[in-house]
Amino acid sequence: MALYKMEEFAASYGSADFDNYDARNFDVYSDIDDDKVGNVKHILVDDSGRVRYLVVDTGFWFFGRQVLLPIGRSRIDYTNRRVYAIGLTKGQVESLPDFHNLEQIDYDYEEQVRGVYRTPVTQTPLETSTPVDAHDRNTYSYENEPNLYDMNERDHQNLKLYEERLVANKSRVKTGEVSVGKHVETETARVSVPVEKERVVIERTTPKEGTRTVSPAEANFREGEVTRMDVYEETPDIQKEAVLREEVKIKKVVEQDTVEAEDTLRREELDINRDDERSRGTRT
Repeated sequence: MALYKMEEFAASYGSADFDNYDARNFDVYSDIDDDKVGNVKHILVDDSGRVRYLVVDTGFWFFGRQVLLPIGRSRIDYTNRRVYAIGLTKGQVESLPDFHNLEQIDYDYEEQVRGVYRTPVTQTPLETSTPVDAHDRNTYSYENEPNLYDMNERDHQNLKLYEERLVANKSRVKTGEVSVGKHVETETARVSVPVEKERVVIERTTPKEGTRTVSPAEANFREGEVTRMDVYEETPDIQKEAVLREEVKIKKVVEQDTVEAEDTLRREELDINRDDERSRGTRT
């Protein structure tokens, strides 16, 4: 079964629950003599997301080495950020294969690791010893060895602490409306237009020298003779026309303001009550 680093597996599947079991950078102690071994570098999970190993940097015992600790052989103290390796000895660490990368882990590699934890350190070295239990590589399952891979509630308790936070969001709400329209008003307008009109003026004059005698040729008597003259006058032609008097532009401007809010927030804190025996198992 393939193994993955928990942080990479959790990122791929988008699960926040993995954060509840994240023991990376926790200090690692042997529960035999409370001796510090090193710290947790990585957490390895299988395809189902179940934790199988802790990758332990053993720099306090053996500088520059990283080895696998099956999760069932650990007791995690989340309060003090410690991992206690159950029954781990320097002899076992010396017999464990080094961990460098995930590509090197196969069935044979894991069998070497399991062999160390199955075999008492007083027996012959791993290379020449046979595991107490023989397993078929084709049918092996982590569930076959719960003492190595079971995360029991007693040793792997996880208490979630919650707190409340103020989250400030903004939403747009309609607070009013401005309507700009127009209406028609009427008024009476007067305009003066000068006009001209013609009239006929008839003047009758008498020669200054008085009446005079004219020749019969000049005296042309015509019955019904009429003289005509056209008479004109101007009449006003008044019409209405529409013109653009004014233009109104409508726009919005944004004004910024700061609104302050306060509320009472709750937060959970740990209450730790220990009896003497538990204090001996988890002393700092």
